[in-house]
Amino acid sequence: MVRALRARHPDIWLSVSATTRFPRPGEQDGVHYRFVTPERFQEMVDGGELLEWATFAGNKYGTPRQPVLDHLAEGRPVLLEIDLQGARQVRASVPEAQLVFLTPPTWDELVRRLTGRGTEPPEVIEQRLATARDELAAEPEFDLTLVNTSVDDVVSRLITLLKSPV
Repeated sequence: MVRALRARHPDIWLSVSATTRFPRPGEQDGVHYRFVTPERFQEMVDGGELLEWATFAGNKYGTPRQPVLDHLAEGRPVLLEIDLQGARQVRASVPEAQLVFLTPPTWDELVRRLTGRGTEPPEVIEQRLATARDELAAEPEFDLTLVNTSVDDVVSRLITLLKSPV
């Protein structure tokens, strides 16, 4: 989804999250994530360097604050790919942010997508599904919901949203 959005709207800046998890095959530090030690991550939290952060599947993820602020100050659209906990933190600290909830068309499709990746063990998939149940219940907290039936359709709607005056 993000790759397709950026291909059609290349001026969007995608925030690169910091994480304590180890890189997956093919992931590059500073491109896919900023891979940091748990100690460095805690320093970032304590120092207010993160716009939002969350723990998921035993690892921590967070959005470095300053790059987001810098790109917004330049007038560049910024995209954060974050979970519910992070969205709530962004809403609290940046109330004017537009929060978009991306949902699968059905629960069965979500299960199929998660298991089809083949990148996580069954216990991690179960944890992701449990989290998804909570996230789906929080949909009303968002400004807009998009059902992910087609990457092209969702990308078109996101681009329209980005071009609309706030």
